Amino acid sequence: MINRIGEVLKEKGAGNKDLVEFLKIEKETVSRWVNNKHQPTVSTLNAIAEFLRVDIRELLHPSDWSESKIEGFKGKK
Repeated sequence: MINRIGEVLKEKGAGNKDLVEFLKIEKETVSRWVNNKHQPTVSTLNAIAEFLRVDIRELLHPSDWSESKIEGFKGKK
């Protein structure tokens, strides 16, 4: 998984420090998330989304598969 936490923070005019203070975690942890070295849990992503007032999907890179060359799952018959 790759996240957009750093991009969304910039869009909202916030910084890593704001997340550190809100989540009460180490600044190194937020730095690893922003630099995509590690990923937060889904519950933490939800807390970040709530804090930044964005849909949780905004924190993730888009996944538009409409142009995919791979045959999609058709379901069981």
